[in-house]
Amino acid sequence: MAAKRLFLIHATPVAVEPINAAFARLWPEAELCNLLEDSLSRDLRSAGTVTEALKQRFMALARYAQGAGADGILFTCSAFGEAIDACKLALQIPVLKPNEAMLEEALQRGDRIALLATFPPAIDSMTEELRAAASTSGRQLTISHAVVPQAMEALHRGDCALHDQLISELIEPLSDIDVICFAQFSMTSAASACMAQTDAPVLTTPDSAVLKLKRLLNG
Repeated sequence: MAAKRLFLIHATPVAVEPINAAFARLWPEAELCNLLEDSLSRDLRSAGTVTEALKQRFMALARYAQGAGADGILFTCSAFGEAIDACKLALQIPVLKPNEAMLEEALQRGDRIALLATFPPAIDSMTEELRAAASTSGRQLTISHAVVPQAMEALHRGDCALHDQLISELIEPLSDIDVICFAQFSMTSAASACMAQTDAPVLTTPDSAVLKLKRLLNG
């Protein structure tokens, strides 16, 4: 069987290594192609919402990947849910939101979910995805969230230790939760520090995304 060709589309460089590392562990046979367009995150931060222009740029990237022979596409920035939904509808190949597989797992764990992020716009997008998924089964969720943008700034400076520490400091105030979800691929390195401080499961996006793509494409 020929290797599946997967395009990973990134809006920030710090998402590249975590997802490639997850593929190396869980699906090393996949042929990976990385597309990085890091003005997307800056422009979203400036606009404050996913504009029509941003949606069109996402569509252009997705169509490029499909034209380059992609068997599937994974977007790795969690703040662009609407734009990715449009791509899912328009293309004939599997297109995954970064968080959809992890959120499916979170909903299996319970109704009290904590979202942690280092890029603030990711919270609104993830909350919307969670509530939409829960509404199909009539479930009512209790969603809490915490954001530490200073951790993202530290990671961009190359200070992974401070990044992980700042995220782990979000754990102690959390209470009455069933599961904790990291909003971004770039947060994965903080998982072990967070797990050491809580009995609640801590879910990260890369592993869940890789395994779902593998199921979709390999049957």
